[in-house]
Amino acid sequence: MTFGFPPSAATSITTSAGSASRLARMLEPAEWAAAGIPLLRNPREVVSGLHTRHVPAPATGVVAVLDHEDRLTASASFSQRSAPVDGWEFRNVLLAHLRRVIPHDLRLRAPVRTAVLLYCREGDERWTEEDGAWMWGLRDACTLHGLRCGAYITLTRGGWQVLGEGRGGRRPNSTSPGQFFDGADEAEPLALRTASGAAEALRRTAAR
Repeated sequence: MTFGFPPSAATSITTSAGSASRLARMLEPAEWAAAGIPLLRNPREVVSGLHTRHVPAPATGVVAVLDHEDRLTASASFSQRSAPVDGWEFRNVLLAHLRRVIPHDLRLRAPVRTAVLLYCREGDERWTEEDGAWMWGLRDACTLHGLRCGAYITLTRGGWQVLGEGRGGRRPNSTSPGQFFDGADEAEPLALRTASGAAEALRRTAAR
């Protein structure tokens, strides 16, 4: 004879609570647009420059830090393994890479540097729950690292788009080939201006 036990009510409640928490850790486009995210002066420059350095493939993110003039200070790319969409997990990923490439600014009364996230993914330009979780994660990681939360940019087959702003373009896209980037030519990057003194940081992070 086989004895069985019905699923525990407590287990069901815990699972439901976990799912609800994950859903709470994402931002809808309207919430993002209302958050006062600073506009990029020239998003095409930023996107082209980051694509040249990192050539992201689908499921790859590039987190970058810009100074007060939108000049690149540091950047790092990473591949995102298939996992449940959870802003808390995404926050931890972003925070770990920010800590690797640039000191925190928590000692300042107000943030002077801005972090932006370029995420290359499958699909079209329409907002997804995954985008919402990355938005939540970026905002929280910036708070914990003393940075201003900047733009969230998606890169798909159709091109790039700054979510919440309606600005975008067809090139580069997720299938665009990489362009030659020589670390010795830091002073004259393809389209993106480089912050003074940031050359060494870029050399360390260009391949990440």
